[in-house]
Amino acid sequence: MRNPPYICALDAAMDVVGGKWKALILWALNERLHRFGELRRSLPGVSEKVLTQQLRELEADGIVRRTVFDETPHRVEYELTAEGAELHAALAPLGDWAEHRMRALNLTPTHGEPQPNAAEPS
Repeated sequence: MRNPPYICALDAAMDVVGGKWKALILWALNERLHRFGELRRSLPGVSEKVLTQQLRELEADGIVRRTVFDETPHRVEYELTAEGAELHAALAPLGDWAEHRMRALNLTPTHGEPQPNAAEPS
């Protein structure tokens, strides 16, 4: 987390989860631990540089644990810490709200699959 003062508690929370990919990283890691390449493939559109940066920030905030294995080929795994699991649980109602809203708007999550442009005829 950056140095306080924070405007409010939500400001402090956004300091941890702010950024396009952090909440999605949390969502993916809640399912299971991932190696870097697996995580990147599960988040289409994220660059290697940005994913690395966001993972480092989450690790520095105590949300993600990075484990490096001393073997060849080099292996690194990422998983949620207990605090990360607690944060995921706090974000779950937001995911529920978004799911309800998407249904109301007839939107479907792509789960990483490219979708045709809605403006283009099929």
